[in-house]
Amino acid sequence: MKAFRITIAVTAFAAFTILAQTQTRPAATPTNVAVIDSSAFSDEKAGIARVMVAMQGIETKFTPLRTELRSMRERLAALRTEIQNKRLVQDPKITAQQTDTADRLEVEIKRKAEDAQSSYQKESIALLDPLQRDIGTALTAYAQSKGITLLIDSNRVPIVYAAQQLDITKDFIADYNRTHPAGVAPAAAPARPTRP
Repeated sequence: MKAFRITIAVTAFAAFTILAQTQTRPAATPTNVAVIDSSAFSDEKAGIARVMVAMQGIETKFTPLRTELRSMRERLAALRTEIQNKRLVQDPKITAQQTDTADRLEVEIKRKAEDAQSSYQKESIALLDPLQRDIGTALTAYAQSKGITLLIDSNRVPIVYAAQQLDITKDFIADYNRTHPAGVAPAAAPARPTRP
């Protein structure tokens, strides 16, 4: 009987403690949550116009280099095929020279492709970084103007389910395209002063 009374007293004390703690906590502020899919920014038809213009500019700049590399690869493939087909019927010295030429061409293609990849990445960063900052600033302003207190990018965070009305992607893209025309480039980051 005494153990029963102690158990009731401990239970009552725990209940009063929990009740007291819940009454002293501040009320939670309401959260307005929205979801955006940043991968849609680069959609050719429904994406952000400035992103499309920047990406098309990069592609146009590197198209001649891609064409040159494709031509070099085709020439290498033809040379390898010729070596394979004539290996048994021609002088081994000629086959060795052709093999050497093909190997040098292969090395040249590899170097040119690596240089092109590096240049492409640098060019992309130079054009797209200021644009990403501009879009980020616009997205923050958009969210604040709509009273959104939490914005989740479904392109970066896996979401199991979100109601369709939470997705602001199309509305934001339309708003950004309206307020940030494609012909106007975002302001570049200010240059850092150099010390003498």
